[in-house]
Amino acid sequence: MNRSEKEEIIGQVKELVAGASAIFLVDYAGVNVEDINKLRASFRKEGVTYKVVKNTFFKKAIASLGKYEKLNDNLVGMIGIAFADENYIAPAKIIKKYFDEKQKFVFKGCYIENEYFDASKLNVIASMPTKEEIIAGIIGSVAAPASGIVGSINAVMRDLVSVIDQISKKEAA
Repeated sequence: MNRSEKEEIIGQVKELVAGASAIFLVDYAGVNVEDINKLRASFRKEGVTYKVVKNTFFKKAIASLGKYEKLNDNLVGMIGIAFADENYIAPAKIIKKYFDEKQKFVFKGCYIENEYFDASKLNVIASMPTKEEIIAGIIGSVAAPASGIVGSINAVMRDLVSVIDQISKKEAA
């Protein structure tokens, strides 16, 4: 590989890093090709880009951007990198699910926005709600008072009809 090819790869990695709201590192040692392909498909389905690049290329890319320096300590061995845009919880959920099943695809660390999380935080990150779940919760909270009001009005109407029915039965008797 010549120098211009290396620089092109580093440039592509820089673009991915600059455009990502979250960057996850995993050690993919021991994961077979079939499972890697399934993981890539899972990532793609969630809008996450998964790449394997030489550690030195990734180090040069983040050094030139001047951020994410805490990832350097994790760049040892067979490292895969997941780049997430808005759905920054999806990679954690995918990594955790696979690791729980196979005890492989080990989470090394990540940056979400500009905050670093080490390997011990995977369960916390994976248990966070996704953007869609948060939006659904907010919509449900907004809709709940309206449905409560409708239920209350219906209850008053039902009670009023019941009282009128009881009065009519007494007068008829």
